[in-house]
Amino acid sequence: MSAWLARGLRRRGMPVEVIDARQAHAVMKLQPNKTDANDAELLAEIARSGFCRPVAVGSEASQERRMLLKARTHLVRQRRDTANAIRGLLGSFGIRFPKGAGKLAGRVRLALRERPGLAEVIEPLLSSMEALKREIARLDALVVARAGADPSCRLLMSVPGVGPVTALAFAATIDDPARFGGSRTVGAYLGLTPRRHQSGEMDYSGRISRRGDGMMRTLLYEAANSLLTRVRKAHPLKDWARRIRKRGCHRKACVALARKLAVIMHRMLVTGELFRWPEEKGGAKA
Repeated sequence: MSAWLARGLRRRGMPVEVIDARQAHAVMKLQPNKTDANDAELLAEIARSGFCRPVAVGSEASQERRMLLKARTHLVRQRRDTANAIRGLLGSFGIRFPKGAGKLAGRVRLALRERPGLAEVIEPLLSSMEALKREIARLDALVVARAGADPSCRLLMSVPGVGPVTALAFAATIDDPARFGGSRTVGAYLGLTPRRHQSGEMDYSGRISRRGDGMMRTLLYEAANSLLTRVRKAHPLKDWARRIRKRGCHRKACVALARKLAVIMHRMLVTGELFRWPEEKGGAKA
């Protein structure tokens, strides 16, 4: 409730700072006895000394966008889990189906025509899965409508591999592009930069930090994978990612390209420019 509280207090003219909960938790773990009184005293000491890292509070419009996307993600996860439950229950009876959920309901009903005892158990799950599919389609239409009505989202959708869901999620996550000192910091904000451990003569970089919004990180990875594997038009970004893939693997290339896309998309929000494709060689001269 920190965002709601901060916005309400600011509307009443009170100065409010929301601090990083991870940093406060790390400091408060040092106390030998955890009590409410000790927690309050330590939080007051953190505020007095200024030993805290303030975090930005998103706008109400940004929070509403994220609510829509999280509701959609929740329904998609439920539909997937229901489909897997159906496959698992029938698989124990030797009834198996091809991959894909598009025709699963029809195939299940066809396979259970001669097994009425099993059909009575599975039919409620099928009905639930079909109801979830209808609600997901309704939320998808709402996402498309809201992304189409937002100039920032229309700008972001000019990036290859970025659709309405990714554009709406990025606009909601970034909210105010001016709060970042530079576009390069967006990669670290989304947890797409490697961890670094340096001490004395030891200095190495590990895997990405995975800090920040996991949903946004996943969507950027999917956009990068789509750009690398499905978009046929040539672009220097694809060539750069392919060189990384040759040295490492496809997943590393997608992660690196996802960070690059995050930087580019933030810069697009700042400047208002569309995604630029390279000029075609041998074009007509003026």
